This record gives sequence, structure tokens and C-alpha cells, in this order.
Amino acid sequence: MEIKEGYMPFMGYQTYYRIVGKTEEGKSPIILLHGGPGSTHNYFELLDRVAESGRAVIMYDQLGCGNSFVEGHPELWTPEIWLNELCALIDYLHIDHFHLLGQSWGGMLAIIYLIEKQAKGVKSAILSSTLSSSKLWASEQHRMIKFMSEEDQRAIAEAEAKDDFSSEAYAKANEHFMLLHCAGEVTEDSPECLRRKKRAGAEAYLHGWGPNEYTPTGTLRDYDYTDRLGEIQVPCLVMSGTNDLCTPLVAKTLYDGISDSKWHLFVGARHMPFVEQNDEYCKVLEEWMEEKEGK
Repeated sequence: MEIKEGYMPFMGYQTYYRIVGKTEEGKSPIILLHGGPGSTHNYFELLDRVAESGRAVIMYDQLGCGNSFVEGHPELWTPEIWLNELCALIDYLHIDHFHLLGQSWGGMLAIIYLIEKQAKGVKSAILSSTLSSSKLWASEQHRMIKFMSEEDQRAIAEAEAKDDFSSEAYAKANEHFMLLHCAGEVTEDSPECLRRKKRAGAEAYLHGWGPNEYTPTGTLRDYDYTDRLGEIQVPCLVMSGTNDLCTPLVAKTLYDGISDSKWHLFVGARHMPFVEQNDEYCKVLEEWMEEKEGK
């Protein structure tokens, strides 16, 4: 499968992109928006196989991480700049029709794009383990924390109360939480793209979101598009796992708010069903895009 890599000039920096395969006539490419902020495109390489169905798979490292790494500029970590970067990349690559998949924070970016830009040419959107409200997200994480051990609950509560997330007890508790609801440990048997060393955007995550998944204090703390989901004019596929950071309530909020939507729930999956249940995820994704291609 042909892979093309390159860099787009953006705001005096460089945005790395990666394109797998080519798009056949009558089909549209898919653009992937990674999570974080700051998580890199790496895990999306598990979706390279989608290109075998005859559509290019386009992914990139958002400014602040991976091959687009920048730090020491906290003023950059705003949804407006990441939105402008997405728009610039679409123009730079001369893409006039496409499917848009956003995972976690990437799904938030997709929702912002769909509502604020109302861009023509989007065949469909795939909202994967994402959210329409930071407040609801934080509330659901705190609800799930209540099922953890008293020791872990106490460590997290104390860290939040003191606004100090440096203790060893907190680090252990947060690790337990993420193992339950985000992803399993990376081992020598994990796919190479997960094992590969990456430059995560710690500064982008802290200033964009916050110190952890349940304490949004960054520029996205007031993100809330729940009451505007009805403005989305393209069909949307909501995908999430039963053990996901994106709880069924968060996913159902998206499904209920978007008029032309479908929801696929992956039983037993955490925050990255495309990793844990890759075969099913790719099958559902490819069938969805084929169905929406002509609409």
C-alpha cells in the first residue's frame, strides 16, 4: 500500500501528514483526527487497512505533538488554532469531499468543524469515543471513579482539592483509572505503531484540556455543543465502548442530539475500540462509508 508523508507550513511551524493509499472514482477519502490534545496519529495506523477498500486514509499530527511537535508556546493550545489547522490541511491537500473521523478530543474538533464551518463536501462524520460537553464528561468520569477502591478515590480527591497532581498515590490511582477505561498496557505483543516511541504533546494536553481526563481546566473547559448538535447537517456514526471514558450516557447524548445518526456500541471495549476490536471496528466503519457515499 502506497504511503505518502509530508509537511504543511502552518503559523510558522510544520504540520506532518500521512496519506495511505489512493481514492478510487466514486469514493471519498477519510480524514482522521487524533485525540489528546497531543496523542499523535500513531495509533491510527491500525486503520491503514481501510485504504484497501479503495479510499485514501489521511492522518496527521496536530500542532504540538509527534512530528508536529512544538512546546513553550501555551498560547497555541486553543480549539481555534487546531480548527484553523484542520481547515488549512484540507485546503493544502486539495480535498473537496471526504469522510471525517474524530476520536476523543479529535471528535470534539470534528463537532466544532461541522457546526462552526458547515463545510460542504463532508460525506459523513464518525464520532468515535467523543463528547459534546466537557462538563458532562468530567461528571461521568467522577461517577466512575466512585467504583474504584477507597484508596484510589481518596488519592484523586486529595489531588483535586489541593490542585496538586504530583503525589505517587495520585499517579497510581490515575493509572488504575486509565487502565479501566482508556487502554490496556502496551506490551511486546502490541502492534508496532503502539510500541513506537512518540513525542506526546504534554503541554498541549495540559493547556488544552487539563491534568487528567476528569479535571478539564484548559482552553476546552467550557466546551459545550450539546444544545447545538441539531445544527450538524451530515450523517454521523457514533462509536463507543461499554467500558469507555466515553460512557453510554455521553455517547447517547450525541446520538440523541444529532438527527441523522447511528450508534454502534462495542461490548467490553474501552476508549479505543479500533485497537481492542479492530476487525469489527473496520467492518462497521467501511460499511458506514459505503452506505453514505452516494448521499
